[in-house]
Amino acid sequence: MCGIVGVLSQHQAAPLLLSALKRLEYRGYDSAGIAVSNNGTIHSKKALGKLVELDDLLVHEPLIGRSGIGHTRWATHGAPSVKNAHPHSTNKISVVHNGIIENYKELQADLIKLGYKFKSETDTETIVVLCTYYLECGLNKRQAAVKTISRLKGAFAFCLLFKDDDNLLIAARKGSPLAIGYGNNEMYVGSDAVALAKMTDQITYLDEGDYAFITRSSVEIFNKKNSKVEYPIEKINLEIKELSKAGHAHFMSKEIAEQPTVLREAISHYFNENQTAINLGNQNITFSDVDRVVMIACGTAFYACHVTKYWMEKISNIPVEIDIASEFRYRAPPITCKNMVILVSQSGETADTLAALRYCKDKTDKIVSVVNVTTSTIARESNVFLPIMAGHEIGVASTKAFTSQLLTLATLCISAGIDKKLVKKDEQSKLIQELSSLPDLIDKTLLQENKIASIAKKLSANSDVLFMGRGAFYPIALEGALKLKEISYIHAEGYASGELKHGPIALIDENTPVVVFAPFDELFDKNISNMQEVLARNGQVILITDEKGNEAVGQDVELKIVIPNFDSIFAPIMYAIPAQLLAYHAAVAKGTDVDQPRNLAKSVTVE
Repeated sequence: MCGIVGVLSQHQAAPLLLSALKRLEYRGYDSAGIAVSNNGTIHSKKALGKLVELDDLLVHEPLIGRSGIGHTRWATHGAPSVKNAHPHSTNKISVVHNGIIENYKELQADLIKLGYKFKSETDTETIVVLCTYYLECGLNKRQAAVKTISRLKGAFAFCLLFKDDDNLLIAARKGSPLAIGYGNNEMYVGSDAVALAKMTDQITYLDEGDYAFITRSSVEIFNKKNSKVEYPIEKINLEIKELSKAGHAHFMSKEIAEQPTVLREAISHYFNENQTAINLGNQNITFSDVDRVVMIACGTAFYACHVTKYWMEKISNIPVEIDIASEFRYRAPPITCKNMVILVSQSGETADTLAALRYCKDKTDKIVSVVNVTTSTIARESNVFLPIMAGHEIGVASTKAFTSQLLTLATLCISAGIDKKLVKKDEQSKLIQELSSLPDLIDKTLLQENKIASIAKKLSANSDVLFMGRGAFYPIALEGALKLKEISYIHAEGYASGELKHGPIALIDENTPVVVFAPFDELFDKNISNMQEVLARNGQVILITDEKGNEAVGQDVELKIVIPNFDSIFAPIMYAIPAQLLAYHAAVAKGTDVDQPRNLAKSVTVE
């Protein structure tokens, strides 16, 4: 979850490190720090809180040196504090680390017996103390690093900086992503390509278990068997303008507004020019012999899977099982060669989802990932990957990635229906055209933002909110509740509308608003009946419906968000937009940090 960066530069390292950390802060913002090597010494600066605190510190206390490492932290072991902030150092080495060293207590106990002392409460400090021990045993820097790596259990990516050598970084990864960037007699290390985007567009991604010896003019990479390997240098195409707010108050606001554009990109990618046929490119995906689909994800991506279950079963008649990635492999679920496993992850580095993928690898060759980062570990280890085309998403609360996931998964559902011979050519064209109409409909939905902001302001005064929906709108209710929790810190829960009377209705009073997703579809009357149960108990209702639903309800509900009619199985995609806007404007009204909500990080690379 943390972000790490390292540089061997011809210029001052501190400004480069700080700039890279700003692009990594979405990974964690409990503390930040940098260390530079210069003239046989290592100097470091750390600050509690967000990166701006470190930035301010460096203005008054600059660090001089052309080599350095940096870190932005999401706390695991040890509370957020300056003492626990990275980099962690001894008299010989500094380290920055992302991940968890699972056997750190055992290693620390051994080192304490040998007379070594620890200054922090972190698992990370074990890395640098252990490596120092091996140096003091007479091993050289490379040998000491390799010996240290061999002793570590858990998931990690780290970068070592040495006191007496400003032309060496040693980096390693196991379970957490790490990239190496190539410059002109300069080298860089980062948790992802975004961190390195302003310094280079030439990237190599370390594979699982790899470690690397990096100088300004060379990179030597070794695999987990200690054999030297070579990987191609890839040219990345990440526009830095994507990393600005482009006039919006928050990245989340910008990313909500971008959804029509990114969906048009996905439509252009997956459908032919006439929008009558699916084009998966050279991806070899067939559902003809698939007897079950297993979908695995975490958080918002899990709710995308939940929506997809309704679509897939209705369109293709293939049974679908959805599973939370963190629970999946621990119950040893049966997977057969006729099962297709679909993994959904924005980052493509989610630790639990990656572990689920590896559990399935020797059981089926039908592993499909739906990812935003096509160079990610999950994408590379899948048999097939489908890009969602969302562009870089900075806001911790996922918005455009969610709707892009849904559109990509909807495309996969249509493809499954075709392979199962349940979707004829004319039906295929109809479904594709329905998806293709979404960007324009979302443009119209976004015109409701001012009204939604007004409703959200009222919502923000409450401490508890319920969301409810039926069918594929039930997962949208779950997602709406999650969004509100994430960024406004209001307690919220999502329920299937019919389940409200099986317990949650006990919570209903004038202080517990209920957000109801009720399009004018075959379940509209049942949804409205459930809504009336709330109104009968003096509950406050916020109804999200379409123009037809608004006419049918009349004046029964005071607070309504009315969006365009969309008579389609894919309507849940459009209903995600008002849910996002409600959460966003409630958070703005409360004055929370929308883009960097407390205790969260964008990329979850630890279990």
